Amino acid sequence: MTVNDDSFTNWKIREEIAESMIPLIGKLHREQDVTVLLHSRSLVNKSVVSILKTHRFARQIAGAELSVTETMPFLQALTTLDLGPSQIDLGMLATLYQADDRGLSVAEFTAEAVAGATGANKIERRESRDVVLYGFGRIGRLVARLLIEKSGSGNGLRLRAVVVRGGGAQDIVKRASLLRRDSIHGQFQGTITVDEDNSTIVANGNEIKVIYADDPSHVDYTEYGIRDAILIDNTGKWRDREGLSKHLRPGIEKVVLTAPGKGDVPNIVHGVNHDTIKPDEQILSCASCTTNAIVPPLKAMDDEYGVLRGHVETVHSFTNDQNLLDNYHKSERRGRSAPLNMVITETGAASAVAKALPDLKAKISGSSIRVPVPDVSIAILNLQLARETTREQVHDYLREVSLTSPLKRQIDFITAPDAVSSDFIGSRHASIVDAGALKVDGDNAILYLWYDNEFGYSCQVVRVVQHVSGVEYPTYPATAV
Repeated sequence: MTVNDDSFTNWKIREEIAESMIPLIGKLHREQDVTVLLHSRSLVNKSVVSILKTHRFARQIAGAELSVTETMPFLQALTTLDLGPSQIDLGMLATLYQADDRGLSVAEFTAEAVAGATGANKIERRESRDVVLYGFGRIGRLVARLLIEKSGSGNGLRLRAVVVRGGGAQDIVKRASLLRRDSIHGQFQGTITVDEDNSTIVANGNEIKVIYADDPSHVDYTEYGIRDAILIDNTGKWRDREGLSKHLRPGIEKVVLTAPGKGDVPNIVHGVNHDTIKPDEQILSCASCTTNAIVPPLKAMDDEYGVLRGHVETVHSFTNDQNLLDNYHKSERRGRSAPLNMVITETGAASAVAKALPDLKAKISGSSIRVPVPDVSIAILNLQLARETTREQVHDYLREVSLTSPLKRQIDFITAPDAVSSDFIGSRHASIVDAGALKVDGDNAILYLWYDNEFGYSCQVVRVVQHVSGVEYPTYPATAV
């Protein structure tokens, strides 16, 4: 047998194993509300090739490829346990098991590592929580996709309605089509049908009422059977407490803004300060995509090295706020053609850091350049540290943060030397450290942080909503053993 034959045979074996993993992962998700992860990447509803690629990606951050032959025994062990709602990371199980010298079997080690989610310790499955989207633009439709994707277990978050302004003939058909096909993020994973008579979009069995209103005060959500819902405002029209309070109508309990909040509205970056949300807080903000990209790595660097001051320069994809061709705009430069120019503009991300990281004493300044790409941006974070270090030390530290720290869902890490912006379309992390671009000289560190300013940010929004609704389930094994 040739080397090529050996490689092909090995691939077919791994294909077969990955194929057999799919029903096990699906059953755990549907019946027990367990989300199976691999180094923070969900394996739910993934294809055979996607599962194999996710295993191979582990080499980028862990230094070696994980094989399904290594993780399958842990997945099989999970199916024998009395698990409650949780997230379980096969990558972490395999990594920790390799480092364990007690001679335990895979089944014994797995049962011990996830004991907090089994038997008397397990969390009871909660009733689904109603969610309403106010606005259905770029972020609104991506959040909708995520909510629909995560509704498979029947528990957790349930998208009940979308509120939009009337757009004329076949409005609902056109909006459903925009949900179905996206020029950047591709086809919707599932089926979408439209019931025009009842003003309803049905996506993967989820009935979503389309409500037409020009103002929040015009809607009584209880008329649609909606109770105690979380409303996600994707319009950015109201950003202070007074304006956002207009959404607190019958049927709505909490309001989440997908833009930086003003005044005393809490700006939340999941993974950093989401645990500071007060149970009775009704209005909060998920800050901006750039704030979510820079705050987690900034916190990580401050925790380890201390940060005395910093500057962030964002090279940001253009957005719908800009013009296709030169035209009037209330901002001085944003009126110039977005696909034809690099446009210097302001960013509020640096000032928003103080709200998300109040204990950070360092002054952070910032500016931004909009560039002619439709999605994925990069933040260049230039930091003066409290002590000197080396590139190798920062490199290894950030890689470890991405693997085992409480910020592993926010911070990703890539070592590919030829990575470019389009490689990160669809990333679910708030930011991705580009290891090859990292620069360190004594007490100065420059981090290059990619982020999908649409999808990665939408994932952060959904995580905040899961947290405030009580359906953000714990992850096992515990971080950093």
